Amino acid sequence: MNLRWLWMLFAVALWPGWAAALSTPCQLKETQYGNVCVCNSSYCDYLEQPELRDDNQIVVISSSKNGLRFTRSEGSFLDKNILEVKDLQWIDNNFVADAVVVEQNKVWLQFANVPQRFAINVTIKTVQLTVHREKRYQKITNFGGAFTGSVSHILQQLPKALQDHVYKSYFHDDGIAYNSIRMSIGGSDFDLQPWAYNQLPRNDPSLSNFTSLDPRDLQKIEQLKRLKAVAKLSNLKIMAAAWSAPPWMKSNNRWTGYGQLKAEYYQAWADYHLKFLELMQSKNMTVWAISTGNEPLNGVIGFFFVHFMSMGWTPWQQAIWLNDYLGPTIRKSKQSQVLIFGNDDQRYTYPSWFRKMRTSRSNALDYLDGLAVHWYWDEIFGPQLIDQAHAEMPDKLLLNTESCIGDKPWQTHGPELGSWGRGESYMRAYIQDLLHHFNGWLDWNLVLDERGGPNYVHNYVDAPVIVNTTSRTEFYKQPIYYAIGHFSKFLPEESVRIEASTNETESFPQLSVVGFQRPDGSVALIVYNGENLPVNVALNDSQRGAFSLRLPARSWHTVVYK
Repeated sequence: MNLRWLWMLFAVALWPGWAAALSTPCQLKETQYGNVCVCNSSYCDYLEQPELRDDNQIVVISSSKNGLRFTRSEGSFLDKNILEVKDLQWIDNNFVADAVVVEQNKVWLQFANVPQRFAINVTIKTVQLTVHREKRYQKITNFGGAFTGSVSHILQQLPKALQDHVYKSYFHDDGIAYNSIRMSIGGSDFDLQPWAYNQLPRNDPSLSNFTSLDPRDLQKIEQLKRLKAVAKLSNLKIMAAAWSAPPWMKSNNRWTGYGQLKAEYYQAWADYHLKFLELMQSKNMTVWAISTGNEPLNGVIGFFFVHFMSMGWTPWQQAIWLNDYLGPTIRKSKQSQVLIFGNDDQRYTYPSWFRKMRTSRSNALDYLDGLAVHWYWDEIFGPQLIDQAHAEMPDKLLLNTESCIGDKPWQTHGPELGSWGRGESYMRAYIQDLLHHFNGWLDWNLVLDERGGPNYVHNYVDAPVIVNTTSRTEFYKQPIYYAIGHFSKFLPEESVRIEASTNETESFPQLSVVGFQRPDGSVALIVYNGENLPVNVALNDSQRGAFSLRLPARSWHTVVYK
């Protein structure tokens, strides 16, 4: 057994708080890129939601590059001593500890074969963190991931007990408490082949062959029923989007490439969406929201590098379809409660996409309940684009509806199993989006195989959970999973963002933070230390007072208190 796993069991045994808890620690496994937590049919790591015993208690849930995963520490506003989150120490044949040791605000390294310590002569920085609950912003609606055809295919191959651990890990309160999924209407790029409803007969605007759900969707529905039962989840928010119409509706008569919906099929395409909603509801799987279509620019300018299912729209075309066809069709039906999200494409299209839509149909945006954004180019295009869109449409929900890593030419295509750096990319992105009006986030595939697939175009990317499809006996929770979980697990629906700021003035501060007040009145702060040194945090809450923390290098934390 891995020595670090033994160390964790020993630490858990010594910690009285775990004795009565049902929480189970991560079974840590070292990989080429870092560490993962291993789950099998009989064991998986979980963390019960922290309950605050009194008004003075503080609970800190921590994950670190060195191997902490949802580790719990406790303190009190009555305690004037600093609460130090203890990091794991690396253990191997050469070193007893290859880790940072902090004493009296100095940093030391301790080696096994050298009796003395070596000072790095770095003073640990103290960052002031101020919380003002009176300053309130947007509410949280949902966190989740995509239940693609590839996800469904992988899950169906696993033993039932292992499937259940996937469902519980994501959707149960003891997991990371997702409350939402995204699924495609027809196929997507993560299916085993491209497909759509009513592919035959061709040139059939009445959609005479769209009378029942495809077996692939029926399999998903059975899996979602099991998911809800395992997770004890009564309300699952399902968001649906179409990648492409059947080829006969399109100008290029193909699944991909430069092609748009033929104008004579605008009403048929609206009816197509309504039929899907009705058939899903007939199976007791009510759809919460749809979008106007996945990544519309893929079929206009993205066809140079996009080889999967896509259908192009210009904003002017989409405004006509939304205003004259889709909007009225949905709003006049028994599915009128379904929300409609616009764009479902990259940040760089904001806010110009919607301004152009208004020039084509001035009232088209009245049919939109929300705006859907994809993550993929956010490191190049800043959040001020989102700020502008929000200022122009402050009544619309904002969701990030797709994200993954491994899609760029300069990235490893597929998983970097255990990569802390990829988890940090998620941590930075979630904090940034939540600081800029977003109400939630839907990640891409819930699970993928070891290559980052399967799919019909060999479009391999990473995912928070990677399944060993060779043995079909275990799966691996990556740092990405825990990065997301530091938000989704502790920010239930109706949580409200509150002002939480630091005194750091650097362009790239050591400490990043976003804060929320939860429906029960408690506060949850997500704090990220992105540097290779520990940091002291002097927390001052306008209603609760002061408290001090010491956070280890390269670590994420959720701080919860009343």
